[in-house]
Amino acid sequence: MNPLIAGLYAITPDIADTDTLLLRTRAALTGGARVLQYRNKTASAALRCEQAKALRALCMEFAVPLIINDHLDLALDVDAAGLHLGGDDGDIAAARAQLGPAKLLGASCYDRIELAQSAVSAGADHIAFGSFFASSVKPDAVRPPVNLITLAKNEFRLPVVAIGGITLHNAPQLIAAGVDAVAVISAVFTAPDVAAAAREFQDLFETSHEKKSKAL
Repeated sequence: MNPLIAGLYAITPDIADTDTLLLRTRAALTGGARVLQYRNKTASAALRCEQAKALRALCMEFAVPLIINDHLDLALDVDAAGLHLGGDDGDIAAARAQLGPAKLLGASCYDRIELAQSAVSAGADHIAFGSFFASSVKPDAVRPPVNLITLAKNEFRLPVVAIGGITLHNAPQLIAAGVDAVAVISAVFTAPDVAAAAREFQDLFETSHEKKSKAL
């Protein structure tokens, strides 16, 4: 299992101003985000390249992996730690061939365990399910049951990520189901104190691990 995909998996919102993006991202990393995904659906190719390069330097400072959403060429250009592909964002096997074996490769599997099976067979080393809760980013997304996490953890020996409308109030049930990481945009990046929000999410995982250790 890849130990890099664990805890708070922060995903950047669509922010056009690079300085603002870096300021909020630094706060999230300071608060304890363990993974960062660069996702910007509205930026031009030039702006995506500018922001991805700046985020890579920031992530290196914090020793946190930077994963690029959708754009294989961008992930290669900035030498990101990895790539995440949605269902319509490219062929996983082809991406793995270009990335090589050392890079991270995640895949969105929505509410379908068979998509996870195909993704893992094609070379994904972590899989994401969701939207588990109502999401302002993807309001029409499918809603898998929480027990899909447990089913996936029983079938695959690799990290499982939950995404979609995750907050400090509903994240504990996903962690209890066995999820390795929670992917969060709004509840971190739009919080009044981004660092504090990130810290609280990460604390949920640490508290859960402490409880499990005591129970053994």
